Amino acid sequence: MNFSYLGLMPSLADSARALGFDAPTPIQQAALPPALAGRDLLATAPTGSGKTAAFALPLLQRLLSTPVPQRRTRALVLVPTRELAAQVGEVLRALAQPLNAGLRTAVLFGGVSINPQLMGLRGGADLVVATPGRLLDVVRHNALRLDSVQTLVLDEADRLLDLGFAAELDAVLALLPTQRQTLMFSATFDDRIRALAERLLGDPQHIDLPAEGADAPPVMQRAISVDGARRTALLRHLLDTLQPERTLVFVASQHAADHVAAKLNRQDRYATPFHGGLSQGARQEVLAEFRQKRWDVVVTTDLAARGLDIEDMPLVVNYDLPRSADDHVHRIGRTGRAGRSGQAISFVTPATQAQWNLIQKRQGMSLPLEELPGFEPTEPVPVPVPVPVPAGQAGHDGTGGVKGRRPSKKDKLRAAAAAAAGGTPAVKPPGR
Repeated sequence: MNFSYLGLMPSLADSARALGFDAPTPIQQAALPPALAGRDLLATAPTGSGKTAAFALPLLQRLLSTPVPQRRTRALVLVPTRELAAQVGEVLRALAQPLNAGLRTAVLFGGVSINPQLMGLRGGADLVVATPGRLLDVVRHNALRLDSVQTLVLDEADRLLDLGFAAELDAVLALLPTQRQTLMFSATFDDRIRALAERLLGDPQHIDLPAEGADAPPVMQRAISVDGARRTALLRHLLDTLQPERTLVFVASQHAADHVAAKLNRQDRYATPFHGGLSQGARQEVLAEFRQKRWDVVVTTDLAARGLDIEDMPLVVNYDLPRSADDHVHRIGRTGRAGRSGQAISFVTPATQAQWNLIQKRQGMSLPLEELPGFEPTEPVPVPVPVPVPAGQAGHDGTGGVKGRRPSKKDKLRAAAAAAAGGTPAVKPPGR
């Protein structure tokens, strides 16, 4: 099957082939016909499956098919991170450039001076790729109007619909026409986010592709049990034995990224941190050098878990486990992209055993927990402290509770302290 068969105009199909899109991927096969027909989409597909082209191609075709005498912003792509904004903008510009259609694309994100972005919007832009916060800043400067947007794309839509972006997203939506096409793409949608997405769409086409195609090389996953204090030594051991060309290591905090990268460097590893505490210029430089294979290891927070496409990433390591099962999907999706095989290794400490069990349950997987010689864990598994629940506040089975009447975090801390002292905790009454 080729792109023209799916309804793509010949010139745009040629542009796609010139960029290496020789044949449409499953998500592109499923998404292009309804998107070209003007349908709203709610599409779930694994990372590395070609979602960017799945919305970029129909979006460009609509702009090319309906030229307007005066330049107005008719397409808007919202993304959650600066790096993803830059990456999507590059793909759109590369697809449009051979067409000589005069389309102007603006890429807007924070962390850098707003002035060059305002200057770049003089004369207007047909297509805008933006993070929500910087987009609203530009609108407040009267440099952009969104009342002519015909197509809205939410890339990594589950993140944009989450509480962290809710207020900004609502403010952006209020500036858009109610009559528009909306396309939502992500690798994961939990039930709450899916229900919220449904309210923003009109009779959407649902696309849910499995995590792995029948002929796609799977990401080989491993879980290794290790004491928390021995994780860096285990990481060095794996780098020595596996000898990956590049490795992406996920940690829980910016401090951990700096700390682990520094430890690796002291062992003659070319390692660098990557996180939101770096300037935008430094972040762009790290990514560019990592793609050029000038770094062996990048130690990162979940900033790098979504949307970033780095070719041929052979190994991803969860030094710290992710906070949620969805984050686990996005992290391991940095390897095994575009038909290539990859490996993802998770370190499971005694303290995070329960968290790992929950991730496995939510992902429907069951991995054997390996113990490597010399790295067998010796730390004890923490015993959960039961939290007493006052009479009348628990559910009928004694395991639940009424929303708004469950013990607070402070109540739980008091209970833990009282249990350690052998006393009975005093629980603060709800609502006071």
